[in-house]
Amino acid sequence: MARPWRVAIVGGGVTGLAAAVRLRDRAPAGTEVTVYEQSGLLGGKLRTGELAGQPVEFGAESFLMRDPTGGESAAVALVRRLGLVDSIVHPTVGQAALVVDGGLRPVPGGTLVGVPGDLEKVAAVARPAADADRDAGRPLLGPDADLAVGALVRERFGDEVVDRLVDPMLGGVYAGRADGLSLVTTMPALARAARVEHTLVGAVRAAQAAAPRTPGAPVFGTLAGGLSTLVEAAARESGATIRRDAAVRELHRTSTGWRLTVGPTRETEHVEVDAVLLAVPARPAARLLAGPAPEVAATVGGLDYASVALVTLALPAPELPELSGFLAPATEGLLIKAATFFTTKWGHLRRADGLALLRASVGRYGEETSLQLTDDDLVATVHRELSKVLGAPLPEPVARHVQRWGGALPQYTPGHGARVAAVRKGLRAAHPTLALAGAGYDGVGIPVCVRSGETAAEEIITALGGSAA
Repeated sequence: MARPWRVAIVGGGVTGLAAAVRLRDRAPAGTEVTVYEQSGLLGGKLRTGELAGQPVEFGAESFLMRDPTGGESAAVALVRRLGLVDSIVHPTVGQAALVVDGGLRPVPGGTLVGVPGDLEKVAAVARPAADADRDAGRPLLGPDADLAVGALVRERFGDEVVDRLVDPMLGGVYAGRADGLSLVTTMPALARAARVEHTLVGAVRAAQAAAPRTPGAPVFGTLAGGLSTLVEAAARESGATIRRDAAVRELHRTSTGWRLTVGPTRETEHVEVDAVLLAVPARPAARLLAGPAPEVAATVGGLDYASVALVTLALPAPELPELSGFLAPATEGLLIKAATFFTTKWGHLRRADGLALLRASVGRYGEETSLQLTDDDLVATVHRELSKVLGAPLPEPVARHVQRWGGALPQYTPGHGARVAAVRKGLRAAHPTLALAGAGYDGVGIPVCVRSGETAAEEIITALGGSAA
């Protein structure tokens, strides 16, 4: 009788845990799965904490309910698999604002990540360049082309639309700048439409028309108990052996599989496995790939990341607008790039005593010096800027929390998708039992990370000989 498979998952974030659950469900009985997490905490950027006696997210806040085809997103499917679907809650306030000329204006409708499909609707926030979006008789984008979002939008609509609309929208998701982010990776639906349509307005409308819609259906969800409940349930349901504070320092090919070097130099442990799934950011993945796949490592290691800090304040009964939060363009000169009014946006968090939780995101790609402020200075700056934007002094916080995420958000430059495809093709050919998964390759957001982990797990199962199903 053949011995059970042994699979190592490096990285205990939601990607690695989703992969572990998929292996539990699809790999043959007896498969031994071990998750190695170098820190003491599972979940990666999913981390629920507490402030002023109230649960609050110190990392990712929510997940998309639907996937691009209109079906249930991978995050919802995982939540359902873990028996937590009854805990899903949705925002009670969905309207967000933009900071424009120092004040708040509603985010205009009819845009796709800030790119307008109706120029009149955005005129109060940003004035499109006159007659710029002309039909030149050919599609905006070639069959295999990619370019920066900012380059396309500036050419068609002018600078103000990029600076006041697109840049803050992308900055809120990626902490990056529109002029450096890949259209194909960050806005794939628009890129597909741009390969057919001759104008950007036409491409936006075509992408919007192609997107499945369910009127009245919620777009986002989270868990009433916090997203850490998803992490805990996934770790439990996976049946995997969880190794915390276990850094994998080296990875080497053997005649039958892989050897991992785990732990500090003085207490080195060598582990033999049949397959390895790397669910860590690109740079640590590149270090592990340097031995068995140096060319792949060079490509993977070239992916850059932005660092951010999340500053959460508990304020006694402040006067807040009925908004979910706001986005701040870099042109406004604020340290804050986005803010969320947690206890307004999420009805299940509202308190009878009026205590409000506000979270501000600080840090844009290329502006890491702003994060060198002390926690006290960050809190003071955020408090001051929030008061300025809201037009009235906010009360002093009764509690505060600063969460720093170094190298948190991948920066997908043009051509990212093609580079990742080449990396995976090379690995499948040379090392089919070694897989890559995570935001660094497939995109940000909980559903994307879950799907990435599950897909990598399926690749491992196929390489080892097929599933039990």
